[in-house]
Amino acid sequence: MDTSRWRVLPDDGPLVAPVASGALDGETVAVKDLFAVAGQRVGAGNPAWLHAAREEPEHSWAVERLLAAGAAVRGIAQTEEFAWSLTGANAHYGTPRNPSAPGRISGGSSSGSAAAVAAGEVSIGLGTDTSGSIRVPAAYQGLWSLRPTHGAIPSDGVLPLAPSFDTVGWLTRDAGLLARVGEVLLPPDTATPSGTLLADRTLLGLAEPDVRDAVVRAVHGGGRPPRHVEWDLPDAWVDALRIVQAAEAWQAHGAWIEGRFDTLGPAVRGRFELARAVTPEQAEAARTVVSRARAEIRGRLGADVLVLPSASSVAPVAGDPSAAEAVRAATVVLSATAVLGGLPSVSVPVRTSAGLPAGVSLVGPAGSDRGLLAFAADFARRSATVVSP
Repeated sequence: MDTSRWRVLPDDGPLVAPVASGALDGETVAVKDLFAVAGQRVGAGNPAWLHAAREEPEHSWAVERLLAAGAAVRGIAQTEEFAWSLTGANAHYGTPRNPSAPGRISGGSSSGSAAAVAAGEVSIGLGTDTSGSIRVPAAYQGLWSLRPTHGAIPSDGVLPLAPSFDTVGWLTRDAGLLARVGEVLLPPDTATPSGTLLADRTLLGLAEPDVRDAVVRAVHGGGRPPRHVEWDLPDAWVDALRIVQAAEAWQAHGAWIEGRFDTLGPAVRGRFELARAVTPEQAEAARTVVSRARAEIRGRLGADVLVLPSASSVAPVAGDPSAAEAVRAATVVLSATAVLGGLPSVSVPVRTSAGLPAGVSLVGPAGSDRGLLAFAADFARRSATVVSP
């Protein structure tokens, strides 16, 4: 067992067998270590938290639905501490290897689930996306993924980070399975994507040239020339997102972390130290900004689909924290439209001219998740640049 990728992995057979037959017969799942699995503890990427955790009495909603549809839980995959990072590096368990780009980081915080899918150990990676934690590892490892409309999938039995932004999502190696999981987990659509692609040159410009070029090639190869718009994502919106996320992370975990900062890795410790300093007044003011941003983003998008890079770069080289930090800010901004808007986002795998994995993010109207999955599959069929691992 690769302990940087897995926390629990039986030597033989699944951790939990399916309980019925259905749309996911024969599929296997890596469950991010935030989801309740009956009889197991939630570790949240932190050994001290794991030591204090109880055995879960029942499955989380998402795990239960997957098992009822015929899928088996292969094991529990590692996550970054409390799911608060985008690199995949865990100070206690290490960084999962990136099977699709050897020598490069895996991306987080759904790093273990993503790496298990990319390595072919499972067919479905169950994860969460608060501010890019599914889309970034999908881009870095050449996978398909969905961050659903906020609130579309119940988070019952999932350890929170920031409930205003937390979503339950998944990763696969192909579009067909991505959609079949959606048939099991997603509610009926309440909106339909128009089919019109929107693109903003400023957002595209946040990506490194090789990633930007790969996205542009995919869009034009897909036969749907985008309509260029001035999207304008103000810094104040992104700052408000960070403040609300920090305030809610402290509200969720501060009581436990206070007095236990020495149990955290340096990067996550620094984030929680900043979170502790957020005042109620700052948090409330930021929530007002986030609420206004959500309304404006949804109004701008209408029924159309925004196309942008899933991450600002290919996976940075492993062992060089400065390389990951150099691209983090741009990736957070690229992720922010879907986060602030509470919108669904499919990450479609592409390759750069050097053959490295990258991702095209398609952001659709709220409640259009199933339609967006179909739109993304059609987009991929039309574009010769879209590939699987």
